[in-house]
Amino acid sequence: MHCWKWLYVYACALAICLAFPLAHAQINSIGREVAIPQHLQNGQEFQMSLSTLLEFGRQLFTANWTIQEGQGRPLAKGVGTPTGLSDPTSPLVFPRNFNRLSAPDANSCSGCHNVPIAGGTGDIVANVFVLGQRFDSITMDPADGIMTRGAVDESGNFVNVLNFADSRATPGMFGSGYLELLAREITADLRAIESTIQPGQSAWLFSKGISFGRLSRNLDGTWNTSNLNGLPPQALSSRGANNPPSLILQPWHQVGNVVSIRQFTTNAFNHHHGMQAEERVGSGVDQDGDGFVNELTRADITAATLFQAAMAVPGRIIPDDPLLRAAILNGETLFTTIGCAGCHIPRLPLNNWMYTEPNPYNPPGNLRPGETATFMMDLTNRLLPHPRLMPVNGVIHVAAYTDFKLHDIASGPTDPNVEAINQNQPAGSASFFAGNRYFLTKRLWNVGSSPNHFHHGKYTTIRESILAHAGEAQLSESHFANLTSYDQGSIIEFLKTLKVLPGTRSLVVDEHHRPIEWPPAGVH
Repeated sequence: MHCWKWLYVYACALAICLAFPLAHAQINSIGREVAIPQHLQNGQEFQMSLSTLLEFGRQLFTANWTIQEGQGRPLAKGVGTPTGLSDPTSPLVFPRNFNRLSAPDANSCSGCHNVPIAGGTGDIVANVFVLGQRFDSITMDPADGIMTRGAVDESGNFVNVLNFADSRATPGMFGSGYLELLAREITADLRAIESTIQPGQSAWLFSKGISFGRLSRNLDGTWNTSNLNGLPPQALSSRGANNPPSLILQPWHQVGNVVSIRQFTTNAFNHHHGMQAEERVGSGVDQDGDGFVNELTRADITAATLFQAAMAVPGRIIPDDPLLRAAILNGETLFTTIGCAGCHIPRLPLNNWMYTEPNPYNPPGNLRPGETATFMMDLTNRLLPHPRLMPVNGVIHVAAYTDFKLHDIASGPTDPNVEAINQNQPAGSASFFAGNRYFLTKRLWNVGSSPNHFHHGKYTTIRESILAHAGEAQLSESHFANLTSYDQGSIIEFLKTLKVLPGTRSLVVDEHHRPIEWPPAGVH
């Protein structure tokens, strides 16, 4: 009896001990205003189901961050490399805590990426002012002479609304896992060719039918990249014979500036929200001076990255009207005939659909292979959002309508489509201020769902966007301009069918979202 009595007393005491910290935690949470009450601890990403992890990633993507969990960056700029303010005596606290031009500029990722669902594109009101974040808080105040504080750039010149940053439309992340894997495979192909080139030799760099030009080595073993094209300057840099060009494709940002979804995500959390990633600033480090450390754990960033990588791919919505269907078929043929498909390649083959995190080409400051276990996600997993791409004869054909290359699409330096500053050049350099004319070939597979067009989003119709093509695309634009009104309209109708299809299982549906065969039987 005495034994049972003492066991009962012990159990009661234990219950009280366990209940006290729980009650204490609940009391402390009363009145707390946070978007994510409990973050993932590193390692947890490997201990939960994929669906649970993706759901947590969605919550991070849609979270409206608050200062009670690290939102804001009082003493830090929003650039990719952890950088303090130019003037730390003027911290970014109210009323300087938000700034639409230089950021922080949004409560959540989905505040901008929301058309037609979270993770999508955005209205023109959601445009990002790329490179505005290199200023502490942009004011354009003529009395402010401190460099990159609010009115003066790195060259000592006062900025204005047209040249302080590059205004860009919000990109959709649909099918981004497939896109990143394609970029990885192309990079691997180019590097494999590079590894065979001996001093005094050269070779054409081809992958998936895409030519990136000819890479050469001088007799002393140094590298000559002058005959390469379509790659960002970061991929062409070489430091001597033993340090060849990286040839790493950078499929994110409209100028090919970022390697991976993870890097893109970590940059954006800091830039737009002042939420800093542990892997970028360091564990236990309060780099932005807001009193919080480890604001986003490694596991958090993995979850947010996987959520985007798992997003459904766009498909086609074909109207029922037989006249429109005839025009669409005509437009698909003409799209190739006039040369649009030379850059907007309708389909690219993907050989491996196992998405791994981290990306093997991640730069320092982002999680890299060997720093933790590799997370693997099969993009053909039928539990992921639909529609999905599935292999046919061992290959997945990704209908993104791109070649992953940078192209000059401007008519010259005075073309209004030229950007004021060049994101792919060192900040403050002459080439940085020379402007940018090179853009990644737009992925057209969701163009019919986009609220705006071109890199800046200032065109409200697809037609305007086509007619604005110049430079390397001038010939195709001229062919389009010389078409009959019906043929021009046919190409527009074809492009309008390329849409986001959230929730459907078929990649091609009619206007009632019923699966259909396309092209129709007997049409080739």
